[in-house]
Amino acid sequence: MEINQITEKIIGCAIEVHKYLGPGLLESAYEECLVFELQNAGLNVERQKPVPVIYKEIKLDCGYRIDILVEKTVVIELKTVDAFNPVHEAQILTYMKFSQKSIGLLINFNVTLLKNGLKRYKL
Repeated sequence: MEINQITEKIIGCAIEVHKYLGPGLLESAYEECLVFELQNAGLNVERQKPVPVIYKEIKLDCGYRIDILVEKTVVIELKTVDAFNPVHEAQILTYMKFSQKSIGLLINFNVTLLKNGLKRYKL
């Protein structure tokens, strides 16, 4: 499956979850429901995937985790915030860098229209 097809499916699933639940819930609720939708769409999903920090020759297990990794290629970072901040972008870009994934989706469910809470990143 092509990367654009994967991200299209992911966004469709996220829209379905947002339509059903609306804004205002905890991030963990959206994560659970999105994983359910992604798996029902036939996608390979890993949840709370550990991301070690690599510094020179050492690997540091600092407790960083990707919210959802889809098809071993797309990093998804979920938020329930009033607005994205630069720290959110830095977070997803760091996860992408350390996991060596080139595509990421930052999804904020705390919006009226989900399209206003979606950002795609490419390294």
